[in-house]
Amino acid sequence: MTVRTIVPTFALILILAIFHPPVFAQDAIPEQVPDRYGMATVIGNTYDPKNDITFVQVAGFAQFDYAKFWGHKAPESLRFKVEGALGNTTRPEKRAIVSAHIFAVYYLNGLASKVFKPYVEGGIGAIYTDFKVEGQGLRFNFNPQMGIGTEIGASSDNPFLLSLRLHHISNGGLNHENRGVNSVTLTIGRFF
Repeated sequence: MTVRTIVPTFALILILAIFHPPVFAQDAIPEQVPDRYGMATVIGNTYDPKNDITFVQVAGFAQFDYAKFWGHKAPESLRFKVEGALGNTTRPEKRAIVSAHIFAVYYLNGLASKVFKPYVEGGIGAIYTDFKVEGQGLRFNFNPQMGIGTEIGASSDNPFLLSLRLHHISNGGLNHENRGVNSVTLTIGRFF
């Protein structure tokens, strides 16, 4: 991780700690949090090293109660998400992209309404890209991401979701060439 990614991560954690103190699930009245599944379209564009790669992926995901999934205390608003995506670049040429991720999703219940249920998310995964930028080294890389989002129609059983993420690709030093690729992605999807 670089200073450019560490500073925003710590700022996000600080904001969460200040504005939304955690309530631990085991300390509250037990509530069954249902497992949820959905599909989404992910649209991304690189901004570093250049603004020259655009990609589109179709993602499937499953979301679980964090405390129930991992079997330890966790804030009541915390969820665990597993996501897989398949797609390709659309510019400068068509090349395949396949990825798999795990995320922690923290709902900002103090800001929620019947229409919107905002959240922050962060996670890591692995990604295969059928392209390499100069100095990238490998096609199979790590893929940390973090972002903000909201469920739309939050009172519905099948809400839509919209999120904006920072997306990083690098091999973590597994190869002597490790030029990272940084993107911004927009995810539009729905729980079913």
